Amino acid sequence: MRITENCAECLYDKQRRLTDDTEYLAEVKRIIDDRNADDTAPILIYRFAKAYEKRFGKSASYKEVKKRYNDLVLSVQTDLRLKIEQSNDPLKTALAYSRIGNYIDFGAMNSVDEKAFFSLLEGAAILERDRRSVDSFLTALSQASKFLLIADNCGEIVLDKLFIEQLLKRYPNAKITVMVRGGEVLNDATLEDAHYVGIDRYAELISNGAPIAGTVYSMLPDAAKKALDTADVILAKGQGNYESLCRQGRHIFYSFLCKCALFTDRFNVPKFTGIFVEES
Repeated sequence: MRITENCAECLYDKQRRLTDDTEYLAEVKRIIDDRNADDTAPILIYRFAKAYEKRFGKSASYKEVKKRYNDLVLSVQTDLRLKIEQSNDPLKTALAYSRIGNYIDFGAMNSVDEKAFFSLLEGAAILERDRRSVDSFLTALSQASKFLLIADNCGEIVLDKLFIEQLLKRYPNAKITVMVRGGEVLNDATLEDAHYVGIDRYAELISNGAPIAGTVYSMLPDAAKKALDTADVILAKGQGNYESLCRQGRHIFYSFLCKCALFTDRFNVPKFTGIFVEES
């Protein structure tokens, strides 16, 4: 998904809020101006981080933020699991909850409102606009042996776990792999986070090999490339994964909330609208 001028300006403004250092901001502008036509926001943010670390050292850690939101969602997982299991279609309900988890995103947003998050959870549902893609997804799952979930944020990954629980209840022989980030980047989930929330009890965990908030095939280690190449069904969570994976000729299902103008404009929806889309 190519970067628009508005998106480039937003990326620059976020770095300007971090520091007023003129040399660093000049480097950020150079990275933006020299981008390739097919570069995506996750790639530019990865380059910003490299430039920031070179000039200032390690950026502020999100370790405590990640634990906070993992713990927050873990604290309600029993209640959510009960609601899922009591619903008319537990797998679809778990999928809807999993999408709402994408709200917990410190990359697309400056802050996360916990009340807003729980309000969105209360209204979690598969929307009419989603039905064709969701039905296609469920049909594909029924015929698959290998399922790959490309995860996004902490907190959200707890809801992904609840979805995988329901997936295995319906298709107990499915081989499930979850791909997470290869290093610390914002509040995105890493292997450490995935183990912390217990998703490793249900799926094999692999890393995308780099601290990048997306999935860039050329940067993936061999195991991750193999998982992407051989999966029967792929579900990619979050805007960053959509930006970095779409229009590559792969059959992928995407689930996310539209949290910035790039996405609300593209899909012509209000902010925080849930999207479930199939690309084949």
